[in-house]
Amino acid sequence: MSSYGNTNIPSFTHGMDREDEEEMDIYANADPINRTETENSKRHQTPQHTEMACVKIRSSRAAAVCLVLLCVLLLTAVIVLGVYIHTKSTNFTEEGAQLLTKITNITEERDQLLTKITNIAAERDQLLTNITNLTEERDQLLTKSIQLTKERDVLIKQREQSKCLCEKVGWTRYKSSYYYVSSEVKSWTESRRYCTDRGADLIIINNKEEQMSETNFDFVQRISDGAQVWIGLTDSDVEGTWKWVDGNTLTSGFWDPREPNGDREENCALNYSPGWADYPCDDTHYWICMCTVK
Repeated sequence: MSSYGNTNIPSFTHGMDREDEEEMDIYANADPINRTETENSKRHQTPQHTEMACVKIRSSRAAAVCLVLLCVLLLTAVIVLGVYIHTKSTNFTEEGAQLLTKITNITEERDQLLTKITNIAAERDQLLTNITNLTEERDQLLTKSIQLTKERDVLIKQREQSKCLCEKVGWTRYKSSYYYVSSEVKSWTESRRYCTDRGADLIIINNKEEQMSETNFDFVQRISDGAQVWIGLTDSDVEGTWKWVDGNTLTSGFWDPREPNGDREENCALNYSPGWADYPCDDTHYWICMCTVK
């Protein structure tokens, strides 16, 4: 049987390649029973049937190879896709962390800007308040300036009027001042009112230009003809503190050695030949008005 098979194999394997021949050898070395059946069946098979079987085997092998290649490609694609996704995920994570950092920085900058804006708004409000206060102060200063200007004009007018009054007949000029010696007697208060109504005041002797020198002392004595005359000196406000009618405190003077005697009812000063003396302000005496012309 073997020789029979061998003599027939070349006729069937004519034109087959090496692999087909190997497969034929496998079939030839198979189980004797199956091989016998196969040989019996082969006897009845035509060359066309054998070729169709080979084609089927080749197709199966090609399909298996394609399936393996497809699996390999699919596995490769999965691996590549996994690596790509992992890379992208890592990049996205890093970008997300960078974005979070940027958002945090932007938030801090926004908070700082809001703080600066708040501070600037507070400073603006403070400046507006200052401007308002300065505007009010300016308006007050303008009002005071207008009032002072009016008062200045009034004083200038009064000075001009007083100058005219001082220069009338009966006023004696000595250096830069005019003097008027009354010819009637009044109290200290009424005497002063007479002087002020004419733009003058009771005589002030608080510097060396008047009685603070012997020459001027003689002048005052001469114009008063040795009479007792009221002068612009009083301690009515504070007992023992003598002040001139212009508000200056007496520092030194020509008091009579016996004066002032400290009597609380004697608050106004007289000038007479021994010096000054304090008398009750309601007593009536002559007086001297003084008007300084600048």
